[in-house]
Amino acid sequence: MTDQLNNIQTKTSTPAPAAAPFAAAGSHAPRNDRRGAGGRGGDRGGRGGRPSNRPPRAKSEFDQKTITIRRVSRVVAGGRRFSFSVAIIIGNKKGRVGVGLGKAGDTTLAIDKAVRDAKKNMITVPLTKDSSIAHDVSAKYCASRISIMPAPAHGLVAGSSVRLVLELAGINNIVAKIQSGSKNGLNNARAAIEALKTLKA
Repeated sequence: MTDQLNNIQTKTSTPAPAAAPFAAAGSHAPRNDRRGAGGRGGDRGGRGGRPSNRPPRAKSEFDQKTITIRRVSRVVAGGRRFSFSVAIIIGNKKGRVGVGLGKAGDTTLAIDKAVRDAKKNMITVPLTKDSSIAHDVSAKYCASRISIMPAPAHGLVAGSSVRLVLELAGINNIVAKIQSGSKNGLNNARAAIEALKTLKA
């Protein structure tokens, strides 16, 4: 009788095995277990997308500077339609320079049009050994009057958009003066181009 009581106490004192975690019906594995080692995206490596097959865009030989970006409008039957007008100067700093104007409904398209227009109207400036010009030149475009004079050991002395034209053309040791009161950057740049056209090698 005593042996039977001891056996019953031994059986009842044995602890029940611990329930396995997440063994209940309808339970799911932890969220961290369902993700890959990279966290979000699993084996896709986070936000890494599809590799691009597009070749890298070749760098243009011309540098460019923007003179003005204006929003212009025209009146139509349904109201107003807005577009953008962009004036750009491009040059290779080795004697080639041009000014262009482009208009489009988007600034990116307008810039592309202006660059193409500048390439069509590009000129070649004959430079001296010290990257200057051989003689004085002057020109008039609309209301803008420009005078450009060589000045040894003076660097580039110019203002407004005329400085951008001379800089992108690669001209140094020069002095440029705007003799009119025009504040139109595009006209000043085109007057500088007209003056440089009159240079003789």
